[in-house]
Amino acid sequence: MNSRKLLIAEKFGPLHGTRIISSGVFIAGPFASEVAAEWGAEVIHVERAGEGDPYRLAGIRLPNKDKAKPGITTNWVQERRNMLGVTLDPSKPRGRDLFLGLLREADAWIESSKPGTFARWGLDDATILKANPRLVITHISGYGHAGDPDYVPRACVDSTAQAFGGMMYQAGFPDPEPPVRAQPWTADYVSAFCALSATLACIMNARATGQGQSIDVAMFEVIHKILGPTMLEYFETDLVRERVGNRATAIQPLDTFHSRDGWLMIAAALPAHGTKLCGLLGLDAQADKWKGITYKVDTAEGWEFDALFRAWVADHTSEEVLATLRDLSIPCAKVMSSKDMAENPHYRARGIHVEWEDEEAGKVRGTGVAPPLSATPGKIWRGSPSLGQDNRLVYGELLGLDADEIEALARDGII
Repeated sequence: MNSRKLLIAEKFGPLHGTRIISSGVFIAGPFASEVAAEWGAEVIHVERAGEGDPYRLAGIRLPNKDKAKPGITTNWVQERRNMLGVTLDPSKPRGRDLFLGLLREADAWIESSKPGTFARWGLDDATILKANPRLVITHISGYGHAGDPDYVPRACVDSTAQAFGGMMYQAGFPDPEPPVRAQPWTADYVSAFCALSATLACIMNARATGQGQSIDVAMFEVIHKILGPTMLEYFETDLVRERVGNRATAIQPLDTFHSRDGWLMIAAALPAHGTKLCGLLGLDAQADKWKGITYKVDTAEGWEFDALFRAWVADHTSEEVLATLRDLSIPCAKVMSSKDMAENPHYRARGIHVEWEDEEAGKVRGTGVAPPLSATPGKIWRGSPSLGQDNRLVYGELLGLDADEIEALARDGII
C-alpha cells in the first residue's frame, strides 16, 4: 500500500495492509468497505462534518451506553464494524486538501454520491489520480457516471434500481398483482459486492503496474447483469419474461408449498426427482401420463401432479416433509424467519451469529463474517465508530496534524 504506517493494531485477513477510504452513505458503498474491513483492510469511513452518515438514524434504535446520548440504529451497529470513523467537509477548500491527503495514503476510495458531487468540489478523477496515480476510485450510483445525460443525474435508490434494472418486472405474482421489490435492499447489497470485487481486482492491477483507475458502478446495471439470459432470450426469440411467483416455468415441482405448520421451498429439478415423487404419491412413473412429469409444466398432467403433490405436503408437518424429501435427496428448505435462523443447529454449528462489543450500543449479537477463510480468516475487532471518533488518530497519525490544528478544524466545521 502507499501508506508507510498502519493505524490499526490488529493484523488479520487477506487484506491486511490495504487501506480504503469510504465516503458513502447508507448501504452500497459503505457495505462494500465494511466487508473489506472484516477481511483485514484498514477502512477509514468519512462522514460529513456536523451531520454524519444518515444511516445512524435510519431504522430500529438500540439504546446508547451513554444514557445522555441518543440511541444508535441496528443498521449502523451491524454494517459499520471494524471501520475507523472521521468527519470532514470536503466542499470547503481546507477540507478538500485534507481529503486529498487521505487519498494519497490509500489504495482505494469507495464513494456513493450523486455523480458530479466531488467534481464540483475540485475532486474530479483526474485531479485525484494526479495526486495518487496508484489509487483505485470506485464510484457507486444509481445510473452511473456516464451514459444518457438525462439519466446520469437522476436520483436513485435500491427499489428504483431494481425497477429500472429489470428485476422488479419479474418479481412477484402475475397480473393483477403488482410487481414487488426483492428484500432487503438487494440492489444495494449486490452492488456492494460487485463494487468490492472490481475494487480488489483493480488494486491487484495497480500493485502490478503502478497504475490506478476509476470504476463506474451503476446499481441498475448490476441488477441487470444478474438477470441471467433474460435479454438474450428477448433479442434472439422475442421472449419477455413475466412474473410467475415462486414457481419455475420449465420444471416442477419448484415452488413454495404450505405444510400443516408453515411454508417450504421445494425444488425438484431433475427427472429422477419426478420419478421419486411419483413413487411417493403412489403413481406409476413409467406410465405415459406421468413419465417425464418433471418437464410437463402447464399441461393437464402437470396440473394434476401439482395438485396431488400440494395435497400431500399440506397433509404433513414441515419436519415430516423435510425428512421425507431429504431421504429422497430432493432439495427442500423451510422458509426461515429470524427466530428460526437464530435457533437452527446448522447456523449455530457454522458460527454464523456472533457477539461483539459496539462502541455505543455495548455488547450485541448479530451476523458475523462470511464466508469463512481457512488460512486468513476475517474477524470483528471493533464495533461501529461514534461520530468523529478517530479524528485525532487519523488526522494526527496519518496526516501529521497536531492537537491544536485538529481542534481548530473542528471549530471551523471542517471536521
